[in-house]
Amino acid sequence: MKLRLLCVGRLSEDYLRQGVGMFAQRIARYLPLEITELREEKAGRKADARYLVEREGARLLEKVPDGAVVVALDEEGRTMASEKLALRIERSMVESVSDLVFVIGGPYGLSDAVKCKADWVLSLSALTFTHQMARLFLLEQIYRSLTIVRHEPYHNR
Repeated sequence: MKLRLLCVGRLSEDYLRQGVGMFAQRIARYLPLEITELREEKAGRKADARYLVEREGARLLEKVPDGAVVVALDEEGRTMASEKLALRIERSMVESVSDLVFVIGGPYGLSDAVKCKADWVLSLSALTFTHQMARLFLLEQIYRSLTIVRHEPYHNR
């Protein structure tokens, strides 16, 4: 199985790039990981957030491989414990899913089209994070999930 992370926007802070790089390297010990960054739509002075989100969503959906299991990150999604996320990832591995795609939108979130395409919609927390921080937190949780699946001590339970 290949893990794919589709994101709108580039990481603007060094600490985020370093953290994402570290967890990407750790994840790559377990599964191949591909991170694709798509540019944010330009907002302008009188930007319509819905229009921007729809355009970004269309570009995100173009990058989703056929037959992929899609996980959309959205504040209105379902929260779950790390162990539950590990079970979902493990199930995808057991079912020979070729691509498990996690999608993170830009500053205004994800389009309805992306959320409808998703097999499940995940919220990382009831707290609000920037879309850039969400990338770091998601990769840490994916790494944690893989260590749970392999019964390794990172999770401390």
